[in-house]
Amino acid sequence: MNSEKKEKFDVVIVGAGAAGVGMGSLLRLLGLRKFILLERREVGASFGKWPREMNFITPSFPGHGFGMLDLNAVVPNTSPGHIFKLEHPDGQSYRIYLKSVAAHFELPVRTGVDVARIEPRRAGGFDIQTNKGAIRSRFVIWAAGEYQYPALDAFPGSEHCIHNSAVSSWRDIRGEDVIVIGGFESGIDAAVNLTALGKKVSVYDREEAWKSESSDPSCSLSPYTSRRLISAVDSGRLTLNGNWGIGDVKKTDGGYILSNGAKKLFTSSPPVLATGFKSSLVMVKDLFEWEEKENYPLLTERDESTVTPGLFLTGPNVRHGELIFCFIYKFRQRFAVIAGELAERLGRRKLDESVLDFYRREGMFLDDLSCCGDECEC
Repeated sequence: MNSEKKEKFDVVIVGAGAAGVGMGSLLRLLGLRKFILLERREVGASFGKWPREMNFITPSFPGHGFGMLDLNAVVPNTSPGHIFKLEHPDGQSYRIYLKSVAAHFELPVRTGVDVARIEPRRAGGFDIQTNKGAIRSRFVIWAAGEYQYPALDAFPGSEHCIHNSAVSSWRDIRGEDVIVIGGFESGIDAAVNLTALGKKVSVYDREEAWKSESSDPSCSLSPYTSRRLISAVDSGRLTLNGNWGIGDVKKTDGGYILSNGAKKLFTSSPPVLATGFKSSLVMVKDLFEWEEKENYPLLTERDESTVTPGLFLTGPNVRHGELIFCFIYKFRQRFAVIAGELAERLGRRKLDESVLDFYRREGMFLDDLSCCGDECEC
């Protein structure tokens, strides 16, 4: 029998990035008292690790006074665009924004806490095992994101490459000729920034991601990236190579050899790996049911695990069929869906549910997914 005394909460939020801070701020506005955010590093830490030249692809613009919330805001009546006078904020600026929001709402963030396991209890609720001891909670909201989990095993020899998340500044990349593996947002962003530094860049992609015609920026390049890509190609320093998947990378005395089975490439500089990220859900994979073909977690209409009652998901890994909520302006619309469910189960008399109406008016309460679509008429 485990006699260890555990702290007890109504809600534990794992992660203090955009999803965790946004979710926690709403719980604070509702009047919830017994909740806590557990963060491995510090508030907004992942954004602080972005390459110096990386910016948000979604634009920030202060328009909430006219009913248009900044696309990168996680709370109504806030605007990263207004604070920093940046239409496309960089990671460091956004980290400061999140820390400011957390401070304003006096969020109970506990930093330096590494969650090792989440154990459902037979009587209901969860025991959360951490490096700072065990915590017990009635509900858990997983908001750990994905940036801390780069996909480093895309193919044999990936360890010889530099993942874009490990780059502090593109100025640190040596050599005049650079190969970028991956042609979606992170790959093209890397290529554009390297080209701007005067380097000759070749992008290799398993398909031709830059040619996608989808109007959903979750499935195609954003307008911000597409415009910069055109300028980089026009410079004559950027070459795009589609339908050229890298099979392996081998290190030699003079550099690196990349192969797709039929052809080989040589580069003297370490290739840049822009193969994306894994979901932090690998840590709690068994607590979710997974869609087999595209491998995303299945959720109820309230973003709750279909196999573990009381465990909710918020952030870029939320998906409902063809609807992908990987951008802030998308997944923030589901904060109130979870909050409404928690208010129902915790007892409405204790919470100020008028806040949910406010979120609906602000365009941050999307509970009817039948109205969503990816069609663009022109």
